[in-house]
Amino acid sequence: MKEHKPISEFFEQDHDRLAELFKAFQKFKRSDFAKAKDAFKEFKFGLQRHIVWEEDILFPLWEEKTGVSDGGPTFVMRAEHRRIGQHLEAIHDKVAEQNLESDQEEQVLLDLLGSHNMKEEQVLYPSIDKVTTQEERDAAYRDMEQIPQDRYRVC
Repeated sequence: MKEHKPISEFFEQDHDRLAELFKAFQKFKRSDFAKAKDAFKEFKFGLQRHIVWEEDILFPLWEEKTGVSDGGPTFVMRAEHRRIGQHLEAIHDKVAEQNLESDQEEQVLLDLLGSHNMKEEQVLYPSIDKVTTQEERDAAYRDMEQIPQDRYRVC
């Protein structure tokens, strides 16, 4: 059986990967729209997948292990995911229209993601690693692989 990375390491690397995709979108949106659109599609897919993994697998696992759910950090993270999703869709709408005037929406999304990711990386992910066993983390990774792609492929 494969032993996986700690949750904090895996999810922080995914944050970094997503940030690079968004930077590529921003870099190319006014010079090579096709390349920018491809980067955005991959970013949107990846961010939505990341959120589904957290909400369907990680957060329930953490809540079960700690007994904290209502009003705890995962409650806050879910609320922030809704706001992130709204701004992601606003950018998606502009990309679909080939409207390059998405700078304001992009900045709001980046600000939200910066604050959100910092809380996850400094508090939630290390806590998940602390309260779970390697076997539980391995099971979480297996569960993540089983989620159908149509749950987050909507671009």
